Parts: sequence; structure tokens; C-alpha cells
Amino acid sequence: MWLSRDFKQMQIDTTERAITVLVSKKGQVTIRERACERVRAQADLQHNRTRRYLLPEGTPVPFLVKLGVMTPEGKVVRARYDKFRQVNRFLEFVEDICPALEQGRELSVIDFGCGKSYLTFAIYYYLHEIRGYDLRVVGLDLKEDVIAHCSALAREFGYEKLTFQTGDIADFEGVDQVDLVVTLHACDTATDFALAKAVAWNARAILSVPCCQHELNGQIQNETLQPVLRYGLLKERMAALVTDGLRAALLEEQGYRVQVLEFIDMEHTPKNVLIRAVRSDDGPAQDRGVSAAVDACMEFLHVRPTLAGLLRGK
Repeated sequence: MWLSRDFKQMQIDTTERAITVLVSKKGQVTIRERACERVRAQADLQHNRTRRYLLPEGTPVPFLVKLGVMTPEGKVVRARYDKFRQVNRFLEFVEDICPALEQGRELSVIDFGCGKSYLTFAIYYYLHEIRGYDLRVVGLDLKEDVIAHCSALAREFGYEKLTFQTGDIADFEGVDQVDLVVTLHACDTATDFALAKAVAWNARAILSVPCCQHELNGQIQNETLQPVLRYGLLKERMAALVTDGLRAALLEEQGYRVQVLEFIDMEHTPKNVLIRAVRSDDGPAQDRGVSAAVDACMEFLHVRPTLAGLLRGK
């Protein structure tokens, strides 16, 4: 009675809830309830827990320090946090294919189109320094100045089995067997040549992030899909998706278990598709109808991707 007559409002705070009671002029009672500030703060902290990275913040990693991603104390430079997450995200994919890599012998790893080699150094550091694999890693790129810089860094860090070479993917020779082939943002059909070499080497695993798929954009045509393909932007995106889809299927045809995964968030780059392939012990998959399905798809869209010709010898 005293509430409706004298005060019109009451506030009750407990350790868990905050309750407000309101009384209108007509005597109608309204009760509002919410979590108290302390509980909400605890909930926010739970949602903001520090993510566990394979290369954790707070532990200096020599190549990340030298490349400006970390401070000498191991703190991630704020402006380079996207690169820090990208490196760790990629290492998660590397960790997933570790069961396919043999222990007890020297493994061979090729990184086609290594560029500034953030991820090349990450592969060597994680597999050799952390996981204890005996491996030899080669980074290949066309830019001589970049290769010279990366070679100097590898010598500075004492990474004796991490080397860099200047050269083109299609012309690369000098190895008979490769266990892991990495191709990151190799433009257009350069990705296809890298994938074909990986298959020829009978590589145990392939990690590929394609880039700039122009080839099928100039080929793809289909009357049924013309209402979509008549728009240049949509045609370009569809051609890119078809390119990577056929690449995945062609690798399956060659006896690989293939997944197409999101590499990093779209907000950082639209080139965020990663093809992960691990050689199957079951052999080529022609008897499971993969080849026929690939042929039907290519015929439907009137496309002939480079990788199909390279793998099928046509």
C-alpha cells in the first residue's frame, strides 16, 4: 500500500539480479528484472577469454619479432594483429595434417609463391622447433629481392634446412619427392601448376590458398545461367568458386581426401578459401564416379581448367 501511495517506484539489488518495481498513476504495477552489473561483467569476461594460439602472445618468436609482428618481449604489435591471427590460423591447418607426415625421417616441404614468407617461417618453426620434425623447407618466389631478404633471415635464425630460391612454379625442378606442398595466393593458373606438381610428387598433403582465378571467367558460359552470368561481378565470383570446386574434385580424382575451408575472415581478405588435401591410402577415385562428375560439370559450364589437362595428361 505504501508503495502505490507514496513512492511509486522501488529498486531491489541482489548479488545476482537488479529488480525495478514501477507503479503507474492508474495503479498498474510493472516489474523489470535484469542481471546486475557484476554478473554482466563476469559474462563479458567469459566471452572475451584469450584465445589459445599455437604461437601464443607473450612468448617471443624470433621470426615474428624480426618481421615486426611481435615486440622483443613477445607482445603482438596492435597494427599487425591480423597477421598474427593469420599465421596462427594457418598453423592450425598444418597441425591438422601432421598425422599424415611421417616421423623418423627428413621431410620435404615446398612453399610455392612464398612472398615475404611469414607462413614459410611459421611452418619451419612450428614443425621443427615445436613439433620436432626433421624437415627441409624450400620457399620459391619470382622476386629476387624478397628471396635475398628471406635467405638472410633464415641464416640469422640458424635455420639451416630452410632455404629460398628464385624461380617460377611451372619450371621448378630438383626434387623427386615432396611430403607437403604449400601454395598461398599463387595467381591464376600458377596454383594449378603447383597442385599438379604436388600430385606428381605423390605429396602426402597439400595446403593451397588460391588467388586471382581469371582462366574460367573467360570460358564459363551456359544458357540456363545466362541471367546470372550477364553480370560481370557475379560471373567473376561464380567462376572463382567453380575453379576451386573443380580443383578440389580433380584432387579427389587423384586419390586425395579434400576439404574446402575458410582460411581467415572475409573482413580481412576476400581470398579466404583454403583447399586442404591429404593423400588417401585407397588410391585414385575414378571407380567412385568422381571423373564422370567432373566431366559433366565441365561440359555443363563449357570450361576446361588447366589443372584438368595437367593431371589427365591432355
